[in-house]
Amino acid sequence: MAKTHRTHEAATIEMFQRDPELAAEYLNSVLADGDESDLMLALRSLSGAFGGVQEVARQAEVNAHTLYRTLSEQGNPELKTLSSILRAMGM
Repeated sequence: MAKTHRTHEAATIEMFQRDPELAAEYLNSVLADGDESDLMLALRSLSGAFGGVQEVARQAEVNAHTLYRTLSEQGNPELKTLSSILRAMGM
C-alpha cells in the first residue's frame, strides 16, 4: 500500500479550508500573542486556504503584486488593506 504524504503547510491549508472558524481562531491567537511579522506570516498562510494570494487580492480589490509585498516580512499594510484582506477571507 502506497503511503501518501503532504507538507505541514498543505495539511494546515486543508484544515483551514474545512474549518474557517479555526482559521479565525488562529488569526485571533496571532493578534493576541504575536507581533507584526507573525501577523503577516499568518495572513500569508491563511491566503492559501482562501484561494491563494491572487484570489484574495482579487476579492479584496487590491493589486496582487501589492498584496504579495504587503504580506512580506517587511510589509507594512494600511488598516484599509488589512480590512479588505480579512473581508476577502470571510473574517
